[in-house]
Amino acid sequence: MAAVTRTRGSRWVLRWLVLVVVAIYLLLPLLAMVEFSTRGAGGTRSLDAWRGIGEDDDLVGSIVASVELAALTVVGMLVLLVPTMTWVHLRVPAMRRVVEFICLLPLTIPAIVLVVGVAPIYAWVTYLVGDSALTLTFVYVVLVLPYAYRAIDGGLGAIDIVTLSEAARSLGSSWFQVLVRVIIPNIRGALISASVVSIALVLGEFTIASLLNFDTVQVVINLLGKRNAGIAVAVSVAALLFAFVLLVVVAYLEPRRRDAQEDDTTAVPAPQEARS
Repeated sequence: MAAVTRTRGSRWVLRWLVLVVVAIYLLLPLLAMVEFSTRGAGGTRSLDAWRGIGEDDDLVGSIVASVELAALTVVGMLVLLVPTMTWVHLRVPAMRRVVEFICLLPLTIPAIVLVVGVAPIYAWVTYLVGDSALTLTFVYVVLVLPYAYRAIDGGLGAIDIVTLSEAARSLGSSWFQVLVRVIIPNIRGALISASVVSIALVLGEFTIASLLNFDTVQVVINLLGKRNAGIAVAVSVAALLFAFVLLVVVAYLEPRRRDAQEDDTTAVPAPQEARS
């Protein structure tokens, strides 16, 4: 018994040690960035760099454009992947490997090669649509496909999609109703995870936007770093904190949904035996 207690105690210490080491590894650079962005003249502390975020029109415009770009990318990714993957799982499961290969293909193509390929296409896109940074949605949807595919595929694989869809169809639901009212609510966690990963990728992407000459937040941060490093670091910290908050929200919402379902299940009273 004492040996078992010592083993459990050593495991508990090891877990906390690993957690502390990882926290230090992740938090020290962030704290250093905060310290640098609040460094004032004469060794004092100042929030001028953080106030400067709202005073730079180019920076504010790039932040708004990047947020809009992230939202459009998420919408495009969900509209493209969810119906396609649902249909493949239901009707043509033999095509799952082909769809997976196509979605994972962007991982094997370097960003610089991708830019060389899409640059002639974007010359026509700019001519027909305009030179707005929102046109990057097309290429960003391609970039997020590998990560979003894995998240959504895991969600679809965790439920009995065939039985659920057949039950809904037998009750008179259309395929659109099956998708919206049956499939999507059951893979909500997977969709949120895919959306968060897509948002983080869009907000952090630099190479394609820079080479195609679009002013996204990362491109403007790079330019700001050459003339005002404090504001550039402050914006970088804010972007990291924004992504961290999104991850916390996802981790908070999904367990609460499961707990609520378990509570509802346990709250159902057991049927009473019929009295004779």
